[in-house]
Amino acid sequence: MQKIIRKLHWLDLVVLGCVIVFFYYVLSQMSGNLNYNWRWEKIPNYIFKYHTGREEWFANVLLQGLIVTVRVSIYASILALILGVILGVARCSHNLVVRMLARTYLEFLRNIPPLVVIFIFYFFLAEQLIQAMSIESWSYKVAKMENNHIWEFFCGDMRRFPSLISGVIVLALFESAFVGEIVRAGIQSVDRGQREAAKSIGMTKFQEMRFIILPQAMKKIMPPMANQFITLIKDSSIISLISVQELTYKTAELVSSTHMIFEAWLTTAMFYFVICFGLSLLFSKLEQNKR
Repeated sequence: MQKIIRKLHWLDLVVLGCVIVFFYYVLSQMSGNLNYNWRWEKIPNYIFKYHTGREEWFANVLLQGLIVTVRVSIYASILALILGVILGVARCSHNLVVRMLARTYLEFLRNIPPLVVIFIFYFFLAEQLIQAMSIESWSYKVAKMENNHIWEFFCGDMRRFPSLISGVIVLALFESAFVGEIVRAGIQSVDRGQREAAKSIGMTKFQEMRFIILPQAMKKIMPPMANQFITLIKDSSIISLISVQELTYKTAELVSSTHMIFEAWLTTAMFYFVICFGLSLLFSKLEQNKR
């Protein structure tokens, strides 16, 4: 902390002071003119709550939504990474048909608003896939089982498993387009001489990509990939519109039932900020250690 303070220029301190004064002025005006009854003391009860009958603490509305957000973000990131790597490699393929199909997919998703993409994938793919595979009936059977603790740990309430899967699929399909471009840029950044050297020693295309290109490309891919993972966490709020009960969805429910507009949304913003900023610091630290 002392090192950071020492690095600050006097102009930085002036700007910081102006920002603090501005926010203090805005908050004072809001409290004086909005005629709003602040109820911050009730927010902790919507995060954790004590059940008097069972004599234990349990996750309430906001924490339940946060847990779903974390689950969706992790699963969608894994799926988006797999799809993105495939698309990125396909973009660099020597086969014109494969290359054009991958480019069409990437350009289509990257140039359409995310909300439109989410609805397209949800109604025309995820929902149809769930019905075709009878996932909904299977999830209700699992929910009625006595020993379903492992499923609940990884997937939460199994009665809401179809909506969770829908959210993961549509979010992963959308984010995979950006991951694919990151992978493509990383692969193409490797010097062409590396490919020629691999060919000269008799390597196949697969061996060339597996042992020569991808290991070198990963060093350049990781920083933007980490940033894309943080972006995915923020983009997960969009899937609240297809009834996935993540943090934004739960916050909207809380606001509609309690009318604690500012308290609920500011708490939700704090949750997102803590997660995303914490991950940003972690990835920056890991990148520095690699250097």
